[in-house]
Amino acid sequence: MNTATDIRQERINLRLKGSAKKALERAASLEGKTVSSFILSSALAHAEKTIHEHEVMSLNGQDSEAFFNALAKPVPFNEKLLAAFKEHDKRVTNP
Repeated sequence: MNTATDIRQERINLRLKGSAKKALERAASLEGKTVSSFILSSALAHAEKTIHEHEVMSLNGQDSEAFFNALAKPVPFNEKLLAAFKEHDKRVTNP
């Protein structure tokens, strides 16, 4: 969306109350944007924040150390875990 050659092909429609539309129009005007560009930039910013919150894990120093220690020194699989892996292979197929 950052280049002039991008072609907008998708569309989203929404219904809203008059007061919500007026608030969006006022906010867009204050930022010198169209309502569409204001809604798009606001929604994308919120979407990126939401995705980040769900996909990124932040650890403090102690938890980070414990995580990396667990990766460096994995525990051996017990019988139940080995059985679970075998069962998984029987039930799940990859296309």
